[in-house]
Amino acid sequence: MHNTLIIYSTVDGHTHRICEVIAEELRHNGEQVSLVELSKVSETQLTQCDKVLIGASIRYGKHRPALYQFINRHKALLDARINGFFTVNVVARKPEKNTPETNPYMQKFLQLSLWQPQQLGVFAGKIVYADYSWLDRTMIRFIMWMTKGPTDTSQAYEFTDWENVRRFAREFAAR
Repeated sequence: MHNTLIIYSTVDGHTHRICEVIAEELRHNGEQVSLVELSKVSETQLTQCDKVLIGASIRYGKHRPALYQFINRHKALLDARINGFFTVNVVARKPEKNTPETNPYMQKFLQLSLWQPQQLGVFAGKIVYADYSWLDRTMIRFIMWMTKGPTDTSQAYEFTDWENVRRFAREFAAR
């Protein structure tokens, strides 16, 4: 049985929800799983796990700086374990941008990161206009308008392919 640490970096909570689904699937496959927010991960947790998976969301075209700081600081520990990384972004709602090879945010991550994960995943995120401040709502709506996405601010839009999330988890469990 593997001891798996899932680390997440999220702005609105959807990446955390994706991590919960992955954790359920890993537990179903017999793994012991801990789920921890990026800023709360201890060195002890990293050294005691066999496998580590990091999930991070995009906001305004970027992963949060704390993600890169964490990875750069703990690269040796990450490399010494079975590992993986996934990104969550609404660009991945488009079939031509929903794989690690075609998603611009995954490609940018791989260019900027010292760590090169063993398994990569890309998941489409969620937009809940009502949860955003006026500025965020306006900016996200403008981005959606530019990329031919949904702009009705009275609605919420979830683009996540949950079967794809579970398949990714099963592949990670098999490592």
